[in-house]
Amino acid sequence: MRIIRAHCTGVAHELAVKMVMDKGYPITTEDGEKTIEFEPITIVVDDPLSEPRLSSKYEFGQRAADQYAQNIVFGSENTFVYDYWTRLHKYVSGGTYMDQIKYITDKLRHEETRYTRRAMAITWQPNVDWVQKDVPCLQLILCTVRGSRLHMKVVFRSNDFLSALGANMYGLVELQKKIASDVGVDVGTYTHIALVPHVYHVRDASQLKKMTSP
Repeated sequence: MRIIRAHCTGVAHELAVKMVMDKGYPITTEDGEKTIEFEPITIVVDDPLSEPRLSSKYEFGQRAADQYAQNIVFGSENTFVYDYWTRLHKYVSGGTYMDQIKYITDKLRHEETRYTRRAMAITWQPNVDWVQKDVPCLQLILCTVRGSRLHMKVVFRSNDFLSALGANMYGLVELQKKIASDVGVDVGTYTHIALVPHVYHVRDASQLKKMTSP
């Protein structure tokens, strides 16, 4: 596993794309799409609220990132095959809905469980995701409080580093900020683990050239 460390998410995004392009290898997916894929990468961001939170080369811009964050933190009125807000706040288990973000917040808010290692949420639902085409990339969120800071670690099974990583980090840091505020602590480090990082080097060739240029 390779490690990238940066002070902010915008810089981390550029470094991550460059690593995949420099060191990765071609893979054609089960859907027939050509990608450059690499071994697992861990991105550690020391100050996730520092600027730039988005790379200036990010294709979709600030407005799209803000909307993505809004959907993760507060949900959307639109209908999707799946969405992270529903998987995190209305996870279905045993026929009941479970609000995993409330569980995390409650666990970390109480003094007797403040330093728990169990404040986590998952998105994968085998009874659904084994049979549908579109499935969650984000799999797990773990929050820990150490001292007066809330640290977040996330795991993605698969991650498009060019088009998706920037918004993924931006939106999840917004969720981290909200949880920290609800718990009553500051935002700590953000760690982003991608088990299968990749880029669509044919589909996104022009944007990839822009992202990797000096």
